[in-house]
Amino acid sequence: MQTQSSRGDHALSIPVHIVWFKRDLRVRDHWPLHRASRSGPVLALYCFEPEQLAQPDASRRHRSFVEASLAELAHDLARANIRLLVWHGEVVEAFAALRAVHPLAALWSHEETGNLSSYARDRAVAGWCRTHGVVWTEVPQTGVVRRLRDRDHWHAEWEAFMAAGVAPLPEVVPDLPPVVAGLCASPPQVPAAPFGQRGGRRAAAAVLREFLEGRAAAYRGGISSPLKAPTACSRLSPYLAWGNVSMREVVRATRARAAQLADLPPERHVPRLLASLRAFESRLHWHCHFIQKLESEPALEVRNMHRGYDGLREDDFDRIRFEAWARGETGVPLVDACMAMLRETGWLNFRMRAMLMSFAAYQLWLHWREPGLHLARLFTDYEPGIHWPQVQMQSGVTGINALRVYNPVKQARDHDPDGVFVRRWLPALRQVPDAWLFEPWKMPSNVQAACGVLIGRDYPAPLVEPDAGLRAARARIAEWRKRPGLKEETQRVFLQHGSRKKVTTRRRKSMRTRASAQRDLFDTQENA
Repeated sequence: MQTQSSRGDHALSIPVHIVWFKRDLRVRDHWPLHRASRSGPVLALYCFEPEQLAQPDASRRHRSFVEASLAELAHDLARANIRLLVWHGEVVEAFAALRAVHPLAALWSHEETGNLSSYARDRAVAGWCRTHGVVWTEVPQTGVVRRLRDRDHWHAEWEAFMAAGVAPLPEVVPDLPPVVAGLCASPPQVPAAPFGQRGGRRAAAAVLREFLEGRAAAYRGGISSPLKAPTACSRLSPYLAWGNVSMREVVRATRARAAQLADLPPERHVPRLLASLRAFESRLHWHCHFIQKLESEPALEVRNMHRGYDGLREDDFDRIRFEAWARGETGVPLVDACMAMLRETGWLNFRMRAMLMSFAAYQLWLHWREPGLHLARLFTDYEPGIHWPQVQMQSGVTGINALRVYNPVKQARDHDPDGVFVRRWLPALRQVPDAWLFEPWKMPSNVQAACGVLIGRDYPAPLVEPDAGLRAARARIAEWRKRPGLKEETQRVFLQHGSRKKVTTRRRKSMRTRASAQRDLFDTQENA
């Protein structure tokens, strides 16, 4: 293999290996990059694709995170003599431009489970590669299995993937041909004002380290509270979503830390931290489990997982209610406070995300697609494979999950009893007495005057009284479930998407029965 100092015309005849970066913005545990670096000159490519940027789930917040990640990626790649080309245009156009000036040896990338637009883009890339004789090697990035035939064996495959070796750093590669190197501009600059968490490998490593070393102790008891969750949660979600750190790295680091704690002598035991790490690892498993749903059925982005619920909400979408919900002006304080935090920070804990979506689906009776797109644009950690199955689950259209309707008033009393969170994010309510804070529409007029907050002027009247909205939703769903064919569709959904390890035929039959029975559950509690 040539060394970094190789020069001369000989390099012009050596085809270039392209490593196409997408949601894998790192150099560590990057098998496509490592394998390409062992094969010849390498050009790293990232594309800001107009078609992808124009999708309704894309936002400037995502781009800011990516730009910061690219700045670090360019620096890290340079250590292996690899240049990063940031292309503003469609990816096939980039390949065509590169091929026009120099032979391409191969295309390397990770598999991606993205939205329907990225799926169509990947099919176009595959067609281009076939036409031009370019070998495209895709490597799995997470425990998601492409072309999975049987969910029964998925857990074992996930474990095998996590136990596999971490990819070494890329080797130092030969120089690029001058004509190819000339296409690369100066390294991307880090954005001055990120939206929420800043992207990049170094930030990801610091967050992982501080979580495993201490913050994780509050994980089990703190992740439900909007007050405690910002520090109790790992806060790794954007770094996993955009690939600054790999899922395998996080799983292995978590297991190593748990093993370290388990080996401590009795007098140094930290059972709370150890228990939290085990709970956290189970969430990492669920991360891939949900992405597998979209991988197996890409249309979940736009259609109900359980087709028996087609038409449940689609035909009477109330745009006025939707826009008020999206602005955080529903008149229900915890809902509006959560939306305000999400707009400001790009992050919200899982329970509050579920509550936002549940309120939109049940109390406001909104079909999940438009609220899901709005949340996707706000989440810095937007991961399509997790997002769309979760949006559907919280809207009650999967058919295999118990329906959970979050009561935002009870949620506030349970998780923000002193009103600290609500008052922080809704300044208009800061003078409202505790007794009325979570249901301000019930304040007598003399109390409104005394605290200087008039409902309908200083803070919106509620779009719907939460309990009344819940009763209406319950009645509509009960009527819908009288329709024929729902049971058979539930069995289909469970066999394709249900969570399970390898099971016997008898146990599978029992699980089918339970899945069918779940259709009749309507949990009005807050337990997600």
